[in-house]
Formats: sequence, C-alpha cells, structure tokens
Amino acid sequence: MMKLIAGTKGTGKTKILIDQVNTAAKTTNGCVVCIEKAMNLRFEIVPQVRLIHADEYNIKGFDMLYGFVAGVLAGNYDIKDLFIDGVLRIGGETKDLEGLAVLVDKLADLVKDEVTITMTVSADPAVLPESMKKYL
Repeated sequence: MMKLIAGTKGTGKTKILIDQVNTAAKTTNGCVVCIEKAMNLRFEIVPQVRLIHADEYNIKGFDMLYGFVAGVLAGNYDIKDLFIDGVLRIGGETKDLEGLAVLVDKLADLVKDEVTITMTVSADPAVLPESMKKYL
C-alpha cells in the first residue's frame, strides 16, 4: 500500500510522519524502517525503528531510491512499514513531480499490500500528477 503526505513547506508533514512512524513501531507485528535525507529525526523516532540516512548511501535520484528501497525490502521480509521523509529532496535538486509519479507507481507495484510505504512530498497536493492523488 502506498500513502502520501503532501503539502507545502511548514504544513506539518514531518510531524505527521513522526507520529505515524512511532505508532507503527508500537503496533506492527513486523519491522519499521524510515529513510530520510538529513538525520533530523533521530531524536524524534523511537529506537525500535531502523533509521536510514539516504546521504550515507549516496542516494541521488528516483531510480537510485527505487533500487535502494527494493534492496531494503528484499533484505528483510519482516518489514511491514517503510517511511520516506522528503522524497523530493532525495530524488534530486529539481522538483520533478512526473519522475516522482513514476517512482510512486513502481513502488506501489513492488509492495502491493504486503508493506505500507508512506512518503512526505513537499508540494501542494493540487499540483501533483493525477496518478498520485489516489495515494493522498
């Protein structure tokens, strides 16, 4: 399952994500993983969550992010929830919403209903491609 938390800067997306990560850590019967661009969440997220710093793995671009997520999921079949904070920043310097839409569809096909992937997107929901709006 794919979920998006979209909104412009300062609308509380990361706070919503932190609450969802910590809730998942308490309620899931599997593992919880959170990928972020900068290590800003390490004191906000409970220690049971596997926190991954995208820059440590030189993830730049949506294709690299897809490969990384697929590898993380392949390496641990117990992952039930995967969170990505700041997906557009991980994806590159430009706000490539069409490229993000392709990534979202590929990840949704990859995980089906076995894993829930939740991403924060720093963009007004109204400007997102139509294919992404079903995940809001």
